[in-house]
Amino acid sequence: MSTGPSRRTVLGLGASLAALGALPAFTAHAAPRRPTTSPLVPADRATTLWYPEPADDELLIEQGLPLGNGRLGALVGGDPASELFHVTDASLWTGGANTTLDADGQFPYGRDDFGSMTLLARATLSLPGHDRASVTGYRRTLDLSNGLVTTEYTRGRTRYVREMFVSAPDDALVVRLRRTGSAKITGSFVLSGTHGETTTADKASHLVSFTEAFGNGLRYAAAATAAATGGTVTATGSRVTFTDCTEVVLVLTGGTDYAPDHATGYRDPDADPLGLARDKARAAAAARGGDLRDTHVADHRERYDRFSIDLGTSTGRQRRLDTWSRLTARAADGAAPDPELEASYLQFGRYLALCGSRDGLPMGLQGLWLEGNTPDWMGDYHTDINIQMNYWFPDRAGAPDTFDAFADYCVSQLPAWSAVTQERFNDSRNRFRNTSGKVAGWTVAFSTNPYGGLGWWWHPAGNAWLCESLYEHYEFTQDASYLARIHPLLKGACAFWEARLLTTTVDGREVLIDDHDWSPEHGPQDARGMTYTQELLWSLFGHYEQACRTLGRDLDHAATVRDLRERLYLPKVSPTSGWLEEWMSEDNLGETTHRHLSPLIGLFPGDRIRPGAGDPEILDGATALLTARGMESYGWACAWRAACWARLKDADKAYRLVLTNLQPWAGADTGTAMNFFDMYRVSDTRAIFQIDANLGTPTAMLEMLLYSRPGHIELLPALPDAWARSGSVTGAGARGGFTVDMTWARGRIRRVTLHSVGGRTTTVTAGGRSTTVTLRPGASADLTDLVG
Repeated sequence: MSTGPSRRTVLGLGASLAALGALPAFTAHAAPRRPTTSPLVPADRATTLWYPEPADDELLIEQGLPLGNGRLGALVGGDPASELFHVTDASLWTGGANTTLDADGQFPYGRDDFGSMTLLARATLSLPGHDRASVTGYRRTLDLSNGLVTTEYTRGRTRYVREMFVSAPDDALVVRLRRTGSAKITGSFVLSGTHGETTTADKASHLVSFTEAFGNGLRYAAAATAAATGGTVTATGSRVTFTDCTEVVLVLTGGTDYAPDHATGYRDPDADPLGLARDKARAAAAARGGDLRDTHVADHRERYDRFSIDLGTSTGRQRRLDTWSRLTARAADGAAPDPELEASYLQFGRYLALCGSRDGLPMGLQGLWLEGNTPDWMGDYHTDINIQMNYWFPDRAGAPDTFDAFADYCVSQLPAWSAVTQERFNDSRNRFRNTSGKVAGWTVAFSTNPYGGLGWWWHPAGNAWLCESLYEHYEFTQDASYLARIHPLLKGACAFWEARLLTTTVDGREVLIDDHDWSPEHGPQDARGMTYTQELLWSLFGHYEQACRTLGRDLDHAATVRDLRERLYLPKVSPTSGWLEEWMSEDNLGETTHRHLSPLIGLFPGDRIRPGAGDPEILDGATALLTARGMESYGWACAWRAACWARLKDADKAYRLVLTNLQPWAGADTGTAMNFFDMYRVSDTRAIFQIDANLGTPTAMLEMLLYSRPGHIELLPALPDAWARSGSVTGAGARGGFTVDMTWARGRIRRVTLHSVGGRTTTVTAGGRSTTVTLRPGASADLTDLVG
């Protein structure tokens, strides 16, 4: 990310992959099946974040609590008298294909041409007389286990409870107002657009709605309604009013006519966003509030409960602290570890993935959560670390179905990316063009949007890095149908590099190198053979060859690509600095402590550079370069550093970087806000939420507990002292097609169970012990040989 214009059950896995390619837009759905018993995790067992005060509406991005179903998202503040909701739809984007180049051969990068994600609606719940000064016993809670945000308080002799969630089965934001006591509930719910839309009322059905279209032709709509027990409900203008009720259920939903189809211009011409929004709102409001909640919780828990983590027991004093006080206490000099807090941070990352990535577009820079219509970098999909970091996490963390949105996105964009690459990449003004004069396949820019559009600058190696992430998902799942689906992406990326690579001589040997390019995001912009690209190509070509073998297709082409791989130039260690060279130069041509670790991509997420394998000089050089980059940077950069140190089995440094990102944000370059969002300082006076660190830091935490590559799993490779006393993980994904359950005590493995989700044979190591396991898909085994 620039500071400038810049994945336990076999059943669950099978269901997620069977859905691959669906990528439904805003469409009608069948009535959901309602649970017959309560699925709620009891409060004393749930993982929660809690606060003794509501959020400041002006600081909702730092203090508001997130909800989402993968398509609709919301931030909620918890004010008793006036609750503000920021509501998003992942496809509500301005802009378009953006195929006209600027004078320098690069793409425009603005909100009108490239486009930007924007808010769908703002909504306000008002309860007169419930101002903060008139209530006691206030508490707002984000219940990660149940997928609920709850606000509770007492006014007079009545206790009020507000449950909020965005339901996937009902495809709606639901606000359930309840009370215990004699007082009644009276108030209103106002629906407002954020682009000048006019909200109107259907008085007969107590519903308010709006619809509009952007200049790019995208049509969208939102609708809200209420249902009540006792009392009355009316609607007028933009307002739904409820009076003297014992319980109220508010429903808000909406969407666009976006469709993941290049042939239709990424639109569904038959879609009726307004009709759908109204129908969905009415359907949800016809159900009882408790049934809506239980339906949502059952759906959430089916996914959330695939994984668990225990990093140790915190003290009673730590447990009694509210979340912000707890973060602050952990960051104090000499503070004791708070392992339950750190485990909840990891689970918060899973919660964001489950809420933010499902049956729609993938998570961009801010996932589903915005504070306004002008998000930095348009809230886009950045291809030089950020979207990849978002999707390192799902397979490792028992949420493989959340990867589907990313894979489906890439598949849906491929026709557009291929066309624009072949038509525009070799523009004579493009400083990154192929000097061979040839072009084939596809690549991307540093920024991509939902319409096949590219922005900012061309990023030739972006295709290889996207393919790195796509193929790694196959390594976790071993699902051949998925591999067949992404095969065209791998093939097209290889074709691009067949046309682009240049021959040069290094140390008397002819090798292949990248053309004029840039090591994100610093140093010369006309370098050739830089480490970032060479490492990505080594990985891409190997993955493509293996994919062709697995699928039994394109074997002649695979042989050609294998030859290219054997001829690739691979980086050396600088005799001057002792670092792995970032460019084909012994000199450091960029910023020593730069935020990006681009030349270390062969260490993480790649595997070519690793302890106990390959050239030890290269490993030492990579370690030296990582050391030089430093231990301080933005949140996503610290997360990447932590993952690299975990790969090097340096538990202390990896853990220190995790703690850096857990520091309570107070205006520095990075830190964790009150609501656990990672904050990214963009100027001396302003910071933004950026989701990649919230997903990348937990990835690093899991890499500290489990390293895997196909055929090899290592347990507790970088276990820090703070987690060593006792702990457990269930449902952790391992490459090769397995998940792992394990417990440890005093830093040694006490129990391990290996489950196959498609894998057959792997070697598992722990504490100097090793065992080779062969399983049929769907089988499990307890690995007693590893218990120390």
